[in-house]
Amino acid sequence: MKLPPVFYKALVLLIVLPTTGCLFHSRRVEPRVNRQVLKSATQAELVDYVNTEAARIHSMRATVNIDASVGGEKKGKITDYEEIRGYVLARKPAMLRMKGLLPVVRTTAFDMVSNGDIFKLWIPPKNRFIEGRNNVSTPNIAQPLENMRPQQIYDALLLPQINQQGEIAVVENGSEHGKDPKGREIEQADYVLHIIRNTGHGYHLERNIIFSRIDLLPHQQIIFDENNNVVTDVRYQTYKDFDGVNFPSQIEIWRPQEEYDITLHIIKLELNLNLADDDFQLAQPSGAQVLHLDQPQSTTAQHSGNSGMN
Repeated sequence: MKLPPVFYKALVLLIVLPTTGCLFHSRRVEPRVNRQVLKSATQAELVDYVNTEAARIHSMRATVNIDASVGGEKKGKITDYEEIRGYVLARKPAMLRMKGLLPVVRTTAFDMVSNGDIFKLWIPPKNRFIEGRNNVSTPNIAQPLENMRPQQIYDALLLPQINQQGEIAVVENGSEHGKDPKGREIEQADYVLHIIRNTGHGYHLERNIIFSRIDLLPHQQIIFDENNNVVTDVRYQTYKDFDGVNFPSQIEIWRPQEEYDITLHIIKLELNLNLADDDFQLAQPSGAQVLHLDQPQSTTAQHSGNSGMN
């Protein structure tokens, strides 16, 4: 059988290609991995670290600078807010108070407290006093910062202990994207500690704690709801020694469902103080407009409440 001329042309091309360098060239591919010496830890050691560090802190008082931004794919834009000075008080098991000051004049921009179940928020510039439960049943999409709750800050600040009776911990050898000192993208090895909780109706992924293999410190905590949706993504950076405790001096809290981001830059941190109950009390100011989030609101109140903290 006589083969068509095109077959011979293709055969010649296949023979010639490996013997000539004019039609192709090779280049070296540098491995994009962090070449620093990696530390190792077992699952038990990672769990013990979380529980030991959590047990060392029972209260804190911090002076912070607060950055905030709102928006993302849902809103189609991102709005950054001017950095303000703030103060944070926290006491276990679930007490938190955070106050922010207006730039320049340094008067109160907001004052927010929580006992773990109920929160109260006083916004002097709006003469508005808000109270309700910590869980957000109906998120305010138009004003995402109105969805902020003290409990979200508390859960990010203080890593809770891993309860061996109600939770299961599973470790994964993972990796994350990062950058080397020259700004090049690299793969950074890490440990992912998956915390799984039995709710009585089945198991669900409660949170992930990501440890860097460079220093074996928690650099991220991802918190999930019972439907395994990410509700909070926290990044911990620049650990420093505060009163003998290694603690991150920058904590970024991202709430993807509401699309708002809050970063706390810790200026001063005091740990294990005797904080009184009065430190977490916030009385309703006389003459303030009151908004109860757990009760039906009139159209006027809802409209006024939607102007929020912005």
